Amino acid sequence: MNIALSSTYSPLSTANPLAVKALGKSEKAARDFEAVLLTPVLDALQKTFAGDPEDKTPGASDYRMMGTQALAQAIADRGGIGIAKLILRHLEAPKVSGGP
Repeated sequence: MNIALSSTYSPLSTANPLAVKALGKSEKAARDFEAVLLTPVLDALQKTFAGDPEDKTPGASDYRMMGTQALAQAIADRGGIGIAKLILRHLEAPKVSGGP
């Protein structure tokens, strides 16, 4: 599934520009948080499939971690595994009923 989060989740369809800007910041924060959560998972997977876990090249572990973080951010930016959507749904204002 390669659909952007903003196209599938729009709680503020008739909102003013400031509310839309705030949604953009919340959406970005939710995606960044998902990337942070995905990073250790992807790092563990990468270490599992690595040919030589004890690479002695200076900076190799730092370089690998930068690649893992970039991959996690790219996955989160393209919809991730749904964590960002759940966060945004939780932050959505509760619906007020018309009541009696």
